Amino acid sequence: MAISDAELVAQALGGSEAAYAEIVRRFERPLYSLILRLVRDPALAEDLAQDVFVKAIRALASYDPERKFSSWLFKIAHNTTIDHLRRRSLDTQPLETGTDESIDPLQVIADESIADPEAEMHRRELAVALDRAVAGLRPEYREVMLLRFREGLAYEEIAAITGLPLGTVKTHIHRARKEMAEAMEKAGWGR
Repeated sequence: MAISDAELVAQALGGSEAAYAEIVRRFERPLYSLILRLVRDPALAEDLAQDVFVKAIRALASYDPERKFSSWLFKIAHNTTIDHLRRRSLDTQPLETGTDESIDPLQVIADESIADPEAEMHRRELAVALDRAVAGLRPEYREVMLLRFREGLAYEEIAAITGLPLGTVKTHIHRARKEMAEAMEKAGWGR
C-alpha cells in the first residue's frame, strides 16, 4: 500500500532522505508540466521547478497535514512562477506556432499496432489544436484551466493556490472555455 503524502511529509520532517526523494519523485512531473505551460520555456521551467522544491523542503514544517499536499505545493509553484514572471516581465505566449514536428503522419499510418490510423491522426491533430488553444489563453486563464483539467483540482483548491476569490476562478474558467471554443472553431474544429 502506498504511503500518503501527509505520512511522507512526516517522515521527511523526521529526517528521512528517502522521503524527500519520494516527494520529488511524486511531484516533479506534474509540477514541471504546470510551470512549463505557464512559462513556455523548458529550461526555465526546470529551474523554477527546482526552486519550488527547495522552497517547499525549507517550508515543509509549515505544511498542514489536514490539507492536500499537492495544493500546498502547487501554491508554492504558482507564487514562484508569478514572482519570476513579474520580475522578468516575460512574454508568456507560446514559442511554437507550427505543428508538432515529432509526429510523422506516414509512421502513424504505417503503424500496424494502431487499430485505426486515421482515428489516431485525428486524435493527435485534435490534441495539437487543444494545446494551441490553451497556449493562446491569457496566463491567468491558462493557469486555472491547467489546474482544473490537467491536475484535476477543485475550484476551491484552485482559489487557494492562486489566491483568487472562488467567483473569479469560476469566471476565469468560464471565459477560458469560451475562448478555447472560439479558437477551436476558428481552427476548423467546429461544433
